[in-house]
Amino acid sequence: MKTLTTLLASTGLALSLGSAAFAQENATVAFLMPDQASTRYEQHDYPGFKAEMEKLCASCTVIYQNANADVALQQQQFNSVIAQGAKVIVLDPVDSAAAAALVEIAQSQDVKVIAYDRPIPDKPADYYVSFDNQGIGKAIAQSLVEHLKAKGVPDGAGVLQINGSPTDAAAGLIRDGIHEALSASPYKTLAEFDTPDWAPPKAQEWAAGQITRFGDEIKGIVAANDGTGGGAIAALKAAGVKEMPPVTGNDATIAALQLIISGDQYNTISKPSEIVAAAAANVAVKLLKGETPEATHKLYETPSQLFVPAVVTAENIKAEIFDKGINKPEEVCTGEYVEGCRKLGIIN
Repeated sequence: MKTLTTLLASTGLALSLGSAAFAQENATVAFLMPDQASTRYEQHDYPGFKAEMEKLCASCTVIYQNANADVALQQQQFNSVIAQGAKVIVLDPVDSAAAAALVEIAQSQDVKVIAYDRPIPDKPADYYVSFDNQGIGKAIAQSLVEHLKAKGVPDGAGVLQINGSPTDAAAGLIRDGIHEALSASPYKTLAEFDTPDWAPPKAQEWAAGQITRFGDEIKGIVAANDGTGGGAIAALKAAGVKEMPPVTGNDATIAALQLIISGDQYNTISKPSEIVAAAAANVAVKLLKGETPEATHKLYETPSQLFVPAVVTAENIKAEIFDKGINKPEEVCTGEYVEGCRKLGIIN
């Protein structure tokens, strides 16, 4: 009788483990991104996540949706993927504060949430994967400060600061990093702006007003990403500014790389989104297996993995972008940028 009981117990355990493995192998995972103002989500994040999931769990179903900067739409998408049976949701929130309620909904139904790129401060997710956003802000601003010093720009000169979306907690971290670098510098901030939805046209409109207001007092512009930086550059060109002040960026978009090559943008941040996307896929599969993913950091009470990116300028663009195979010369060195690519040794 004891042997039979043991046999039944072990068989039950085997069946239980087998069904758990089956559930993991055929699980549904959702990848919910926040907007289309940045091209990275469609071109890098989702393809990187999908490719890694196919390696780790070929039988898993991946649902991808983009909320196009609409908080209500993202909530609908979130509820929809839970209804479709998603067991893990990778969420890059449109509104970091509003996302707290989504995490609560998911966890009440035993659905795991991985906060992606943007943290969720008010409700700990199961995990957070991103680049070090505060480090990014500090790095781009410090790079600009060192450049201004090298050019002999005198102490007390003015810079503009263009932040990201006020509803994005990651934008807040980037802003804090910029503040950290600028407050320790000899330069003063003339004006500062939080860009709604990270929209480049809104950054351009604000920058145009500041150019009218401050004119050649503007010796540099710290922009939180390539879209807002591109908006500032467009405003400078539209105003007929002859000596362009250095403008920062972040994301290493093709457009930004071309602006660096042409000399219109000073720096950007190389953070291949595929790295973070692959990390999120690895965490998702571990959660599906019932494992606890290792964490290198803890941010907002959430176990986290934060990657450290590299600052890219014209001086190291060849080594950081092209020699590492992040972009191919034929993708970037087109049309009016061919000559600049030759000068920088990117092409012969």
